[in-house]
Amino acid sequence: MANFFTTYSALIVTMVFAAMLALSLYLPLMAGQLSLASPGFYAIGGYIAAIFSTTLLKPVGDLYPLPYLLLEMVVAGLVSGLLAVVIGALALRLRGIYLALATIAFVEILRVLSLNLPITGGAVGIFGIPQPFQNSLGYLWVAAPLLILSAWFVYRLERIRTGRALIAIREDELAADAMGINLTFYKVLAFTLGAILAGVVGAVSAHFLNTWNARQGTFDASIAYLAFVLVGGSRTFIGPLVGGMALTALPEVLRALAGIPGLPVWLAQFLAEGRLILYGILIVAVATNFPQGLITPKLFRRKRPTKKVDKPNLVQSTRADKL
Repeated sequence: MANFFTTYSALIVTMVFAAMLALSLYLPLMAGQLSLASPGFYAIGGYIAAIFSTTLLKPVGDLYPLPYLLLEMVVAGLVSGLLAVVIGALALRLRGIYLALATIAFVEILRVLSLNLPITGGAVGIFGIPQPFQNSLGYLWVAAPLLILSAWFVYRLERIRTGRALIAIREDELAADAMGINLTFYKVLAFTLGAILAGVVGAVSAHFLNTWNARQGTFDASIAYLAFVLVGGSRTFIGPLVGGMALTALPEVLRALAGIPGLPVWLAQFLAEGRLILYGILIVAVATNFPQGLITPKLFRRKRPTKKVDKPNLVQSTRADKL
């Protein structure tokens, strides 16, 4: 067991990050908003942590102080949230595919800016980011509580008045508006909550990866996060968690399969490098056969026991009436 955690520690931490990023995309979907802006806020959080840790906050000793990391997470969440309020107030007037295109444009604008701004290190990026832990497994001390906290938050959100308002908007926007629900407020709120979570995850990921560049927030990442939610399930918070972890582990499983002796060269190469193609196939297959994803709220509903009702004996009742 110890060898397993040592060998796959980086993969385990990456799976936890992917689950939280899937939740960041799931939050706007709760209000029926197909937003693909999470990689942009993820990149912003990472750049904030990278700039802070390499220029403003100098490490003390061999390890980066954990309070500095927590400060970077707070700042990344605040900046991402404020930017999301501004962008959400404008972009969330769009719907469906038009909103998706607008958020993809936002991600691409951030990517181009990060490639050309000196503060982000240009195309090379920022490298040599100090480490708060001695090994990859140490990041679970931050990532695991953050995942539990974010999952509990979304779980509670689905069951309070705010969550019910978001679900009402998703199911029928016109009916929700007729009931007096403030559509703009709740849409921006869901968009902002997802942005905050993505920014916080980006701040931790920058230290975990030890380098940060424009490749961290791209259109490919948007498709990957969308696959996490659509395959796992878009009607309950457990779906994105399972989808993010399973699809993140999928490339490692495919690499293991590609190493099986006797496989054709083209098949082994496809298994090792065809991750995005397989994501597309999974999205089409799941969307066709499981429109709400593999995990739906019906799986967690308890079946109420039905009481047996004795049927009246019509023959005897008729005879009694005659008497």
